[in-house]
Amino acid sequence: MNEKKFLIVGLGNAEQQYAGTRHNYGFEVVNALASALGATFKNDKYAYVAKGSFKGRQFVMVMPTTYMNLSGKAVKYWLNAEEIAPERCMVVCDDLDLPVGSLKIKPKGGGGSHNGLNHIIEMLGHANFPRLRCGIGKDFARGYQVDYVLGRFSKEELKLIEPCITRAVEALKLFATDGLERAMLYCNTKSEEPDNQ
Repeated sequence: MNEKKFLIVGLGNAEQQYAGTRHNYGFEVVNALASALGATFKNDKYAYVAKGSFKGRQFVMVMPTTYMNLSGKAVKYWLNAEEIAPERCMVVCDDLDLPVGSLKIKPKGGGGSHNGLNHIIEMLGHANFPRLRCGIGKDFARGYQVDYVLGRFSKEELKLIEPCITRAVEALKLFATDGLERAMLYCNTKSEEPDNQ
């Protein structure tokens, strides 16, 4: 196992009609990370994959091309193929329980109502991997959750989302260079600023 190699997985649906939807927030963050590292995605096994480096750390960035609820196939495959331990795999996903404009890193735990996370837990047989949760809020009427997560952000929401994506990219870099606790401190504390340029 290469301790300087990290798997960063963005969850979403790869089909074009889902581009820019709330449920594809994970894709947006991982795309931004790849751009920051000058990496380009290629269509590979179960996923679009890009590889880049930063401060001596290797990043394998993955956007599964399976449906959201089969994301675990891609995560399990790429962890094994790249010989990366689960604790060095950060899964980036949307989260209904966090307000728009907020981010939170959790070191492990259940998947809640997120089908992508739940399938990863099922395929790996455990939940011992960190995840970066990106708030999408839950401003929808009862019974309209699917329509909401597959809908697009409003202009007002995008003003909150864009700085969040920048912040998420910094948190992912810190995860690789300074460790999970440092990334959590930065991501989960609004006043914390990075010194990792």
